[in-house]
Amino acid sequence: MKRFFSGLIDPFARADGPPPNTLGAFLKWVLRGTGTVIWVAVLAGLVLGISEAMAAWLVGYVIDLAVAEGPEQFFAQNLWLLLGTAAFFLVLRPAIVFASNGLNVLGLTPNIATLAMARLNRHTMGQSMRFFGNDFAGRIAQKQMQTVSAIGSILSEVVNSMAYALSVLVGSLLVLLQVAPRLGLILAVWFAIYVVYIRYFLPRVRKRASARAGARAALSGQLVDVISNMSTVRLFASRAREERSAEGAMIHLRETLIEFGALYVLFRLGLAVMAGLLPVALIGGALYFWQQGDATPGDIAIAGLLSTRLGQMSGWISFVAMGIFSNIGEIENGMKTLSPAHDLTDPEAPVALTDVRGAIAFEHVRFNYDGTASGLHSMSLDIKPGERLGLVGPSGAGKSTALALLLRLYDVDGGSIRLDGVDIRDLRQDDLRASIAMVRQDTDMFNRSARENIGYGRDGATDAEIVQAAKLAQADGFIRDLADSNGRTGYDAHLGERGVKLSGGQRQRIAIARALLKDAPILLLDEATSALDSETEADVQESLEQLMDGRTVIAIAHRLSTIARMDRIVVMDQGRIVEQGTHAELIAQGGLYARSWARQSGGFMDFHAESAAS
Repeated sequence: MKRFFSGLIDPFARADGPPPNTLGAFLKWVLRGTGTVIWVAVLAGLVLGISEAMAAWLVGYVIDLAVAEGPEQFFAQNLWLLLGTAAFFLVLRPAIVFASNGLNVLGLTPNIATLAMARLNRHTMGQSMRFFGNDFAGRIAQKQMQTVSAIGSILSEVVNSMAYALSVLVGSLLVLLQVAPRLGLILAVWFAIYVVYIRYFLPRVRKRASARAGARAALSGQLVDVISNMSTVRLFASRAREERSAEGAMIHLRETLIEFGALYVLFRLGLAVMAGLLPVALIGGALYFWQQGDATPGDIAIAGLLSTRLGQMSGWISFVAMGIFSNIGEIENGMKTLSPAHDLTDPEAPVALTDVRGAIAFEHVRFNYDGTASGLHSMSLDIKPGERLGLVGPSGAGKSTALALLLRLYDVDGGSIRLDGVDIRDLRQDDLRASIAMVRQDTDMFNRSARENIGYGRDGATDAEIVQAAKLAQADGFIRDLADSNGRTGYDAHLGERGVKLSGGQRQRIAIARALLKDAPILLLDEATSALDSETEADVQESLEQLMDGRTVIAIAHRLSTIARMDRIVVMDQGRIVEQGTHAELIAQGGLYARSWARQSGGFMDFHAESAAS
């Protein structure tokens, strides 16, 4: 049973293109490929609802038959009818309930939630760094979870509740019109008033639910942002400031909750009145018609059963409808964040990247961030295969920007970047980045084990390969001494969010081990040893020498030990290349590099002061 129902939908089927930004098209994109199962589940819900009305009709029919025939021969003369009625209640209706619940609870609910999350997460993972830089990580994650939950709730309620409730209502109306037309007319009038009432309130529910969702996501994003930067909050004694900021977001969320709650209270009040009105009207009408001789005791029983059931369901149906419209508001709010198309895409016919030599060419590259003056200005640079290039200059000169563009984390505004003669925009992004290893000053660590963090460099790496990479990076010693709060030790110990349990130097050695394991033909070093002490740096430098052997290397550094032995050094300032040559040649030129060298202190080059003076 479990395997049958849960296997009706592939929960990881892909959807074509980006998610649309209109509600109907967005839901169609998320649910594509599930239509058959959804319609079968709707049909099962309709059949189940009709069986409710049928049950009331059977009860009324049997009562009228018993009154008409009397008790003497009733069971003997109607044995097959009674057995059939019993089979309906004991076999047929349970089978319908089983099929309906199996389709909804096992077939749709777990699969739709997984399918929606997989598709939205796959699309979000393909966004550029610009997308992530313009929003809170916590807010994006919150929007994904919130939207997926809303989609699952809507589908469940529509399939399981609304289809069932609609069929009960329609079936009840048909039964009453057949056995007592005037009772059917009373129900029809009540239903018309009910529909008008629902149509008035639900759009307002939708609007306020959207505002509530936005306020909740904003608060979540702010809290995650603060928690992620808790060390900065502590260092600047900003706890009170952040508390006030969070309280402001909480006040806004509270106000949206109150607005939504006030509407909900009024809505439920009206529903309670209407739920009470229905049995009064139907049972009272049936008793009046019976007194006039126009209704039977069975009609009264039918009216009583249906009115009580419908009265209970009217509040339930409207509550479900309110939930649906609330969730629609949540989805519409989430669509604004999650549906933008990718601004960095792979070509339709990518060039295959094989046997990478590592020749890199920047050809008149122009780039800036969101229209600002910072970035690169017609940068041209040829790097030969296997060449070791040092990239130096003051902060903001464009060094890290050049590496980000080479990795195609952003697209150039003008010019091109070529790898082995091929424009990197003609390559698959994953193929391009698989050929490049990078160690940065701000190292990224997952809250996973040390083994997993190093193994991230190459999928499928063995434990022996991971340990060897750690040893080369001078990380094996401290890793074996690690322990976390769950009792895991050594390579199994988790490193905490963003590697918070490690020192800066330890994080960088983990990152170097990861790059060693990746074994890519191109190596990028962005202040890769900046957090290491002199003794550890000397040890790691030996590992880096092994790592750089036979590879094209671009190293950004202010520390002389990292760049002095490079084949060539390129000096950048304000997005342009101002000098290049070997260390000796640049010293002889007496330019920016030489003046910065002369001002060095403690192994660092004071490009900031020199740039300001020049």
